[in-house]
Amino acid sequence: MARRFRGEFHQKVDSKGRVSIPALFRRVIEAADPDWTDGQRPNLVIVYGDHRRKYLECYTIEAIDEIDRQIDELPRGSIERKMLERLFHGQSHPTQVDEDGRVVLPQKLREKIGLEGEAFFIASGDRFHIWRPETYEAEEVARTEAWLEEFPEDFDPLSLLPGKKETP
Repeated sequence: MARRFRGEFHQKVDSKGRVSIPALFRRVIEAADPDWTDGQRPNLVIVYGDHRRKYLECYTIEAIDEIDRQIDELPRGSIERKMLERLFHGQSHPTQVDEDGRVVLPQKLREKIGLEGEAFFIASGDRFHIWRPETYEAEEVARTEAWLEEFPEDFDPLSLLPGKKETP
């Protein structure tokens, strides 16, 4: 199993769109790039998606390859395959982490999510998201809090995992 991203970070974005990838994230990106060797620039793919997506979703090479394999299993010409190819192939930006641990976010991607001086990075398993900090706070934190409100005070989120039983 591939290593997972962990944590959340606030990073500065300069006027050229350069942003440092958190060091812990860089190690995962390197480990999940089969072509990477020490001294090389590790690859990743940024999926920006449709108009509803308010963040950038960054995939390791192993993670995007897994998605590509699943898309390839769909029947050629099916609407599902066409749409997934558009979302994950067409509306994506392959890039590399530079020698200083940064990526350049093109103007188009920054404008899409309203990113200016600061970016919020949050882990999501085998990928991570880049958000405008204010958007994340307004939407995702509120969504998580609302979801948690549906459960009792002593709710253990681990009880949702397969095979886990809630204990009285």
